[in-house]
Amino acid sequence: MADRADTPVGELLHSQLVRLYPICRSITGPGVRETLSLIGEHIPLSVTEVPSGEPVLDWHVPKEWTIRDAWVADASGNRVIDFQKHNLHIVSYSRPVHTRMSLSELKPHLHSDPSNPEWIPYRTGYYAENWGFCLPHRDLEAMQEGEYEVVVDATLEDGSLTYAECVIPGQTTDEILLSAHICHPSLANDNLSSIVVATELARRLLKGPQPQHTIRVLFIPATIGAITWLARNAATVDRVKHGLVLANLGDPGAIHYKKSRRDDTEINRAVRLVIQDQPDHKMLEFEPYGYDERQFCSPGFDLPMGCFSRTPYSRFPEYHTSADNPEFVRPEALEDSLTRLEKVIDILERDKKFMNLNPKGEPMLGRRGLYDAIGGRSDSKEQQMALLWVLNYSDGEHSLLDIAERSQLGFDRVAHAAEILRQHGLLVVAS
Repeated sequence: MADRADTPVGELLHSQLVRLYPICRSITGPGVRETLSLIGEHIPLSVTEVPSGEPVLDWHVPKEWTIRDAWVADASGNRVIDFQKHNLHIVSYSRPVHTRMSLSELKPHLHSDPSNPEWIPYRTGYYAENWGFCLPHRDLEAMQEGEYEVVVDATLEDGSLTYAECVIPGQTTDEILLSAHICHPSLANDNLSSIVVATELARRLLKGPQPQHTIRVLFIPATIGAITWLARNAATVDRVKHGLVLANLGDPGAIHYKKSRRDDTEINRAVRLVIQDQPDHKMLEFEPYGYDERQFCSPGFDLPMGCFSRTPYSRFPEYHTSADNPEFVRPEALEDSLTRLEKVIDILERDKKFMNLNPKGEPMLGRRGLYDAIGGRSDSKEQQMALLWVLNYSDGEHSLLDIAERSQLGFDRVAHAAEILRQHGLLVVAS
């Protein structure tokens, strides 16, 4: 691997994605553990194994699925569908089978996409106790009548569900929760992009100064993993003050953010500030469908968690197909996603309420050298306005985020003004 210091961050993330791409992941099994092992080369992980059958809210942890090989061979022994060539060829969680059947008997178990005849679709059957194969529609149409050998060399038996978390201890137990799903096989944007961005974000946070919040980064299988984590952490989940589900962070589209169930959460407002400069960005209303935000925002928990993505699920043609490969993911998009997520966390970390210690009338800034402190800057007028906005709204009720939104001057400028005023004895952090 290229030296980290000499490699642009987007290319570095992309190379990590390429390394993870061949692994056959599902909601349980060896692929998940192998993926977590590779993530663990970059950040420390606490790995949890939850036994099959354990009750988790209204669900039970499923049996563990292990796939070794799978194929469909024609009468000459040629594999016309071969798991070894692409792991999307197998319907995830297919039960073991070894049989021979005619094409007409086989076809109900074959899945293709006529609208994209060159691509292999991704299909699952987690709780169906069935089996199936996926293939390009052109290949399905080319299959001849005759007898086929069908083999799914897999096991579906009691084992465990695996998830992991990286915790960056903060100065308080209030948490920022970030979640990425790890259950998809070879899908690059929908799955791996969020994994590599979340890993790099955690790595950077671990190297930096101790954060104000405790920051928890989850790597979990979708739906059942979130439900399992919530069931096991129900007593302490109220520590989560802000959160994001991460998905589809590597495609060339603009940022789309689905807001948390409660519209007025600080996370929604912080993300809005961070993405508002990007053309075509979208703030989407919450709906109880999508990724794991629907679990975290279920009414019994109602956590302040939105979903941060570029093009949302199912809105790009390559979604859940073999065309969602490393070539589809853009290094510059991975880097942009990482940078914007860092800015969101920075806002959450620095947002405070202040008290103006000289609130009756406007204090004399010139006498304190504050105009000199900003003189000569190309944005000196905006910085002067930031000082005035912060002074006027530092009443113990309005936060820096409130002031940034009202003034439209940007969070960094407002936070910088507050620090200058604090250093000059004009502000104090509100208790």
